[in-house]
Amino acid sequence: MEKNLKQEEALKKFTKLVNEIKICMLITNTKQKDHTRPMATIDVEANGTLWFYTDIRSIKVEELSANSQVHLVYAHPGKESYLDVWGRASVVTDKQTIKDKWSTFVKAWFPNGVDDPNLALLKVEPNDNYYWDAETGKMISFLKIAASIVTGEKLADAVEGKINI
Repeated sequence: MEKNLKQEEALKKFTKLVNEIKICMLITNTKQKDHTRPMATIDVEANGTLWFYTDIRSIKVEELSANSQVHLVYAHPGKESYLDVWGRASVVTDKQTIKDKWSTFVKAWFPNGVDDPNLALLKVEPNDNYYWDAETGKMISFLKIAASIVTGEKLADAVEGKINI
């Protein structure tokens, strides 16, 4: 079933999926190839802006200076929840913003903490989003699929659509 979401409902679904999944694949594009790497979302703002920590010396920072358009793919197969995000990324080096977004979780990658001179934030402002969500969870979906096979009726369903935030 297709269900396109707008405004408050869209932001609520977007935030729920990002917070449940947390890890995404960040895809940058260069003239030679796409480059994909996992990233942990550290914050999703009320307007949908996404935040990640990064090393200022990383290749993704270099790639973003040439092309700021990024593609994020969130997937949680266990919950049958997926989110596809296209947006514009920028690198933020403001020390106060870095401190405001800090989490001890990040210390595993940046042992010197917020004072690490190579610590930066990646800010992604989404502009095109699509989701797939079973909403009932894997076990219920499995039971619906099994019942559909036995009865010949379509009982298995999921919701998908654009998220306009």
